[in-house]
Amino acid sequence: MSFLLPTLNTKSEIDAVIRNTEELVVVLRFGRAADAVCLELDHILAKSAPELVKMAVIYTVEVDNVPEYIQYFDISLIPATVFFFNAQHMKVDYGTPDHTKFIGSFMTKQDFIDLVEVIYRGAMRGKKIVKCPLEKSHVPNYQLIYRDI
Repeated sequence: MSFLLPTLNTKSEIDAVIRNTEELVVVLRFGRAADAVCLELDHILAKSAPELVKMAVIYTVEVDNVPEYIQYFDISLIPATVFFFNAQHMKVDYGTPDHTKFIGSFMTKQDFIDLVEVIYRGAMRGKKIVKCPLEKSHVPNYQLIYRDI
């Protein structure tokens, strides 16, 4: 299903989209097109895209093509979905230790739409972090290990 969504292949393409998209949420799905969970997430994102056209733009990013962003966002589990608004990284309090990205697939299309709407409304009010509108049972919970460097 990733063929239904535009793909960004280089760091410069990602940077350009983040910098040049104004008044819309930029949704970046980091993953692999051949991964089953990524395919499930891509299907949800592709079905949601027409309904979110006035609030968001959605792109897929192959993790193997952009190691800089993988390291920067500490993406160790895929798929990971990252949100931006007016070149600002939007954080979401999912009730987990990591507020920078959503790890895994969304349960339903409506879950994704609700999350983008909350991010959009919060960003339009100048917030940098918003509270996740999803039920706890709909947010995947992973044990993330952080290293001190």
